[in-house]
Amino acid sequence: MDDEKYTQDDSPVSVTFQASDEKNENILRPQYLEDFQGQKQLKENLSIFIKAARDRSEALDHTFLVGPPGLGKTTLAAIIANEMHSEIRMTSAPALDKPKDLAGILTNVTENSIFFIDEIHRLKPALEEMLYIAMEDFEIDWVIGQGPSARTMRIPLP
Repeated sequence: MDDEKYTQDDSPVSVTFQASDEKNENILRPQYLEDFQGQKQLKENLSIFIKAARDRSEALDHTFLVGPPGLGKTTLAAIIANEMHSEIRMTSAPALDKPKDLAGILTNVTENSIFFIDEIHRLKPALEEMLYIAMEDFEIDWVIGQGPSARTMRIPLP
């Protein structure tokens, strides 16, 4: 292979390659509710929820998108982020193995950002409980140490 033509950035495992590939794929997805085809009632409801949240300068309330594969749940999550002028963090439940995985993401989300968990029905029970507390109280409890010297640290979330 000619070294002048091939660089590390051309490798499929390269972050640069993956980012450009993702950018090209996202061009095909609708960016706003008006561009999303079908599901008229859902789009009307989401539009009202989004407008109300923006008018109050608040984050959108927790939203649960449900349905079989191919209906556009992931696309709708990205649209909500665009409509709210927020960043989006995406993951899938099978990728979250331990509480530290979820804690790492939750402690790095920013104010009013969108956090989307694909295949949430596959989330482990311990992570479900952690997520419920985070959603209700906007904080997580983290245990530091083991045995008699263990203590709980409460971490606030944006």
